[in-house]
Amino acid sequence: MHEATEKGPDYLSKSYMDKVDKFWRAANYLSVGQIYLKDNPLLDRPIVPNDIKVHPIGHWGTIAGQNFIYAHLNRVINKYDVNMFYIEGPGHGGQVMVSNAYLDGSYSEIYPDISQDKQGMQRLFKQFSWPGGVASHAAPVTPGSIHEGGELGYSISHGVGAILDNPDQIAAVVVGDGESETGPLAASWYSNHFINPIHDGAILPIVYINGYKLSNPTLFSRTSDEDLKHYFEGMGWDPFFVAGSDPELVHPAMAEAMDQAIEKIISIQKNARKNNDATMPQWPVIIFRSPKGWTGPKVWEGKPVEDSFRSHQIPIPVDQQHMEHIDDLMHWLKSYKPEELFNSDGSLKSDIAQIIPKGSKRMATNPIANGGINPRDLRLPDYRNYAVDTKERGKQVAQDMVIFGDYIRDILPLNPTNFRIFGPDETASNRLGAVFEVTNRQWLGEIDEPRDEFVAASGRVLDAQLSEHQAEGWLEGYTLTGRHGFFASYEAFLRVVDSMLTQHFKWLRKASELAWRKSYPSLNLIASSTVFQQDHNGYTHQDPGMLTHLAEKKHDFIREYLPADANTLLAVANKIFRSRDKINLVVTSKHPRAQWFSIEEASELVDNGLGIIDWASTDQGSEPDLVLASAGTEPTLESLAAVHLLHQAFPEMKIRFINVVDLLKLKSPKKSPRGLSDEAFDHYFTKNKPVLFVFHGYEDLIEDLFFGRHNTNLTVHGYRENGDITTPFDMRVLNHLDRFHLAKTAITLQPRFAEKGDAFIAQMDRMIAKHNRYIRDEGADLPEVADWKWAPLN
Repeated sequence: MHEATEKGPDYLSKSYMDKVDKFWRAANYLSVGQIYLKDNPLLDRPIVPNDIKVHPIGHWGTIAGQNFIYAHLNRVINKYDVNMFYIEGPGHGGQVMVSNAYLDGSYSEIYPDISQDKQGMQRLFKQFSWPGGVASHAAPVTPGSIHEGGELGYSISHGVGAILDNPDQIAAVVVGDGESETGPLAASWYSNHFINPIHDGAILPIVYINGYKLSNPTLFSRTSDEDLKHYFEGMGWDPFFVAGSDPELVHPAMAEAMDQAIEKIISIQKNARKNNDATMPQWPVIIFRSPKGWTGPKVWEGKPVEDSFRSHQIPIPVDQQHMEHIDDLMHWLKSYKPEELFNSDGSLKSDIAQIIPKGSKRMATNPIANGGINPRDLRLPDYRNYAVDTKERGKQVAQDMVIFGDYIRDILPLNPTNFRIFGPDETASNRLGAVFEVTNRQWLGEIDEPRDEFVAASGRVLDAQLSEHQAEGWLEGYTLTGRHGFFASYEAFLRVVDSMLTQHFKWLRKASELAWRKSYPSLNLIASSTVFQQDHNGYTHQDPGMLTHLAEKKHDFIREYLPADANTLLAVANKIFRSRDKINLVVTSKHPRAQWFSIEEASELVDNGLGIIDWASTDQGSEPDLVLASAGTEPTLESLAAVHLLHQAFPEMKIRFINVVDLLKLKSPKKSPRGLSDEAFDHYFTKNKPVLFVFHGYEDLIEDLFFGRHNTNLTVHGYRENGDITTPFDMRVLNHLDRFHLAKTAITLQPRFAEKGDAFIAQMDRMIAKHNRYIRDEGADLPEVADWKWAPLN
């Protein structure tokens, strides 16, 4: 990236600016045409009803302003030879990226039938908001996009995630003034505290204030420039203001502001890299005011349209069945003077084409927006080297996340520029402290040396802002541009970003249908402060619903892992860090836990998704009386304890114990291609024997996964929405996930043990009552629970 050479075009000359204006008009013309026209793209014959769409659908309000910004970004790309890509924050403005990609030729390169001629333009117009066509917002089908426009608030977070470890890239992030009112976007202005000017790229936020949302004014539009200046300066930004509606005045003003902004970015990075100076700079931000619906109809039926909320969608009511106002639509389209912009064959005039960036300098072809600049697989140490010794089964106690942290610590030096940890200030709480042996938190704010810990200008951990939205947005931007990482959070508060995960899932799904889209590293979520161990924080911190939320999505793109111990977590980690195009949810424990499976057993469990645990079963390969299955850390512990209770009281009972790690393998192959076949499912769960499934989450998820199988003899014990500030074991008792309730249920499922079972059930009830008295007297769990150890079954 360097300053413009003295030789070459005068990028501020009237001649050059006239070409920029023509490019802008061409983009506007294409954008209006996409809303209304089905045919006759150049208007070179009289318009007829069949040229108009039956139901024009789309949004006009933000389009002209964004096209204006895009045209000027092209100018600075040429002038300063920068690598830049475009993130479209305003929601439904899909024509912007489509129109500009079409003008620079990249759209036709990807979609040859949308050619740069009259026939191609007709197809471009028809496909927009048309069945089988393209949506009215930026989406995976749009070249140059990494930001799904379906939900507002994440444009800056995605831009920052993309430029981390990409020092030669600038993310031009257009932030709508409506979007600016969302919580995630407001929080994302603090991103400047985490961008290192030495080894990261830069973002250039452009706050586009057009005045209105759907039907209300925006807050920024009613805020003075002086107050906005104080606002952005107070958050550490350097604002540049551009405003107006007269193109002859706004073009030079925008050119000057963009030149100043780009030159400041270049200066910041040059100083930082030359002097190894990572002091937090004041990055530029452009505040651009122009009318909503700019260049469109000014008034309709006596009411203002331009500079009004009425320009938000379809400004002129014209469709194939209602042609009364067709002259007004023609006047609007012809106001862009298409004859000055396109040749008779539909191609762009050569003088306009001259000012378009070439090759990968075009924002729509920047490789960062299609899998990344230099995507690489992770180099991973052998996870088996971190294994916990489980020769004495259940006797070894370890913290699963501590072991996982040791593994992550050693991944970081092997992948110094393409692996990061994200989270909302929970890295230490989630027992990942080992990573701070090799890295710091990246933080460019003021550092108080005596008090702050593991905080420096450069680091591989980004968790110093208490915002789930930021952490998730950064990770999404990071993975969509070819890099790897994970987001660790408390389980209940992953729900804060579940709509973001929905949008990311939709991106992965649609991108997978496009042959030209490259694959992406998976998005990895670690939930380690979980419902059955959130005893000290109470009911507010108890919610395993992310499992249900993600399980509702297409299983091709979703994986849910519930490792029961450290070795299984290591095997899961090895798998998720090698996977692509997935959302991987891992629910695990950060507290001291008994360890059950050898690393070989754990690897086999993860490879198969589940397994029959011979050492905890008494059926010895024969037909069982009861199938007891567990998924999750505490469910496995309590299930094994229940097996002991049952075996001691009913040694003749044949119990088959199954541990499930890869939960969605249970789905029927009729609904998920990777689901267990009916034959395999019957092998594990039988066709008709009672199944007691002990699950970390909400019970109806297991019921759904079993639906359609032969065996409907299913009872599930999971989270029953009962919580409190209490002891760890009492959280299980409250939800009937404890060993005593499980053993009681198991006996009720065995009619042949009814007579002897009554006494056993009474014994379990006495233990539950004893537990309730003890925790209220002592504030701790029963010694026979806290000190329980697994002993081999006779």
